Amino acid sequence: MKDVLHQLVAAVKTDSRNLAGRLGRKAGLHEALGWIGIENGRSFNVEIENVSIDATIVVYFGDEPDKMYQLLQWLPILEQLHESYRVVLLFRDVATFRQIRRHTELPRMFVRRFSSLMDLYEDNQFQLVLYVNNSRKNFQSLEHPRLVHVHINHGESDKLSMVSNKAKAYDRVLVAGPAAIERYKARLIDFDLDKLVISGRPQLDVRFEPTLAAHEKFTVMYAPTWEGENEDNNYTSIDCYGVNIVRALLSCDDFRVIYKPHPRIIDSRTSSVRESHERICALIDHSRRTGSNHEYHDSGNVLAMFDSIDALVADVSSVGLDFLYLCPNKPLVITDRRQNLPQLLLDTPVAGACNVISARELSSLHTLLPSWIKSDDFSEERLDIRSYYFGDIRRGESTERFFTHIADLLMDRRKKLPGYRAWHSAMGDEANSFPPNRNHFQAQAETQ
Repeated sequence: MKDVLHQLVAAVKTDSRNLAGRLGRKAGLHEALGWIGIENGRSFNVEIENVSIDATIVVYFGDEPDKMYQLLQWLPILEQLHESYRVVLLFRDVATFRQIRRHTELPRMFVRRFSSLMDLYEDNQFQLVLYVNNSRKNFQSLEHPRLVHVHINHGESDKLSMVSNKAKAYDRVLVAGPAAIERYKARLIDFDLDKLVISGRPQLDVRFEPTLAAHEKFTVMYAPTWEGENEDNNYTSIDCYGVNIVRALLSCDDFRVIYKPHPRIIDSRTSSVRESHERICALIDHSRRTGSNHEYHDSGNVLAMFDSIDALVADVSSVGLDFLYLCPNKPLVITDRRQNLPQLLLDTPVAGACNVISARELSSLHTLLPSWIKSDDFSEERLDIRSYYFGDIRRGESTERFFTHIADLLMDRRKKLPGYRAWHSAMGDEANSFPPNRNHFQAQAETQ
């Protein structure tokens, strides 16, 4: 028997090495056991049965820790929502589940199996599920019909990934403003536009403590995005323009330069991105050794830095639009990776309200970029384009809109539940009952 066990372990080790080699990383025996379903595997975790969870709203997140930034920006708003409705964070990846405790005190749980997820939804009084990204794993959660499924995304940008055909599966899709609606019109066929609800950008209502010290010098941030999951979603400038941008900024003695890359640039597997990032860090490090005040930040909330910077150079990403919303009076420069200005203006309307960096400008960027920033010739255009992206919503109003939309959706679903046939017949009428209302927005809706 002992010989048979040794043979099994040896076989598992061999298979794990082969599979790990194809995945491009090392794997231990415990993880390999998990791949084939043996209990001691790292992917085997606690199952949940017959546990009552006191919550009204589920925030579903199925991805790994490297995408956790998509959820983190929502936490302050979800914590406010939790004061009126019970909110629980639900994870499908145990590493993400364990890491989130560093960032919030919100109730949280981990569910591995699809069957356990469906039982959890059916046997509890959850009413609404929020989704902050377009993960494929969202579709397992969407399987349950009783809850209201609401996509809220994690930013507002002109990236192709902002509009997914998966949007057709949600009950509602909350968007920032008119530009997002036009984006859905242009990129989806046979999509019910009535699903779209303008709610602004609640994450931008949060007043963060500044994490970047103010300085007497004019402070310019370069904040490139990452390279995306595929070339169609690749908007980064770091591998094609990044070093030139930083050199041009460093050449201006009047500037303090802040380099704040997207979190996924730091550990990028794309060699050109990684090499450019390392070269930029070396430039910043060299300048600091000569007595400058330039800085590199590999972590931290970029929104908490905006108040301390005077201009931003960004790619097509949510960072540029967030800066436009919060600081419309400050210069913004964006990049055009594809060197196709007509297409950029079509896909990215903000490009018409700021200077644009492409390959054509690289040879003279050291003089052009400081000049663009100092002259700031697009101040009026930025105010107009801000309204296009965010409507006339002022800072502080998005969160109230968001809460009101949530209340309205809950009330609407409550009216429709009497005809719902529960999956578990033993539940009886419990599936149609709601816990006491604790939200003043919902209370207002009930009295209207």
